[in-house]
Amino acid sequence: MSGIPGSLDSIPILGILFQFIGYALANLEFISNTTVAVAVPITLAALCGVLCERSGVVNIGIEGIMLTAAFVGWFIAALAANALGTGTPTPYFGLTLPLVIGLAAAIAAGMLVALLHAWLAVTLRIDQIISGTIINIGAAGFTGYMYSLIASQSLVGAGSFSKLVVPPEVEGVPIVGWLLNAVVGQGPIGITTLVIVVMLQIMLFRSRWGLRTRASGEHPRAAETVGIDVVWLRYRNVVASGALAALGGAWLSMEQTGGFNAGMTQGRGFIGLAAMIVGRWTPVGAFGAALLFASVTGLSQSITISRPTGDLGNLMNPVPGEFWEALPYIITIVVLAGLIGRSIAPAADGVPYERESAT
Repeated sequence: MSGIPGSLDSIPILGILFQFIGYALANLEFISNTTVAVAVPITLAALCGVLCERSGVVNIGIEGIMLTAAFVGWFIAALAANALGTGTPTPYFGLTLPLVIGLAAAIAAGMLVALLHAWLAVTLRIDQIISGTIINIGAAGFTGYMYSLIASQSLVGAGSFSKLVVPPEVEGVPIVGWLLNAVVGQGPIGITTLVIVVMLQIMLFRSRWGLRTRASGEHPRAAETVGIDVVWLRYRNVVASGALAALGGAWLSMEQTGGFNAGMTQGRGFIGLAAMIVGRWTPVGAFGAALLFASVTGLSQSITISRPTGDLGNLMNPVPGEFWEALPYIITIVVLAGLIGRSIAPAADGVPYERESAT
């Protein structure tokens, strides 16, 4: 590889490592852009999990919420576009009335599904893992069936949100330019995600609501004795978390692609849960973990599109492309396995809460 001293490049094993580092640096711009984009839905899924589990409710139905929101957002936006016309996109983010209507519908759908989970888990106190599993299976079946019906109708989509364009003068600045483009050059949902991470981190650890939420997840009985309505707080937080997961689903169908495909979430909800655990149930930590997992996707896509040359290329060429597609999931499992026993969930996480009788 260019830029690597020949003496280092020729050392067995160590030389391959230096070639790999050189390849990653040479493609750093593409990898960073892909990483930040891929991290958006994973981060939103992780934040959904943080908000639920800090309240004491396990939610593995994030995948189903995202898939439902992705379908509803795309479908409602398409219906609005066919009824009202696509309209003229705004200069920033390409906003149109059908897209805004579709996004609102996606958020509402995600909150409704989350409300179902809250009712099953908090009011009926059924097993929260089973509740989330029901939501995942139901969402996959419902969206897949509805999409198969709609696909034959030749419904014209409403398009997608556009990315924020960094000025060429700024983008041309070495290192700073492409780094800023990777972070800021996102659509409205991507930009909003960065804001939500910061706001939720501050609110969770620096506000009365955050203190009550953490108390509800750690010791609900004690929280109730000081006047906190644990049941109502869990309801609110689970429903609000549905809006976060819904944004992740809407990103897939309304910002990344402008269309819907059955099962298009591809496990991002579960990877988001992994990011939540790796990030120790904190918004900033979850975001960092999401970037870690997304960077593997960025690297695998770079290798798929532009294979390395030299000895590194000869080593990687026999590896089938399916391996690179599966690599992010493999890394997720490996990282989680290394954290077993080290990352501790809130004490009352997943434990149904029942008020004591007044008598």
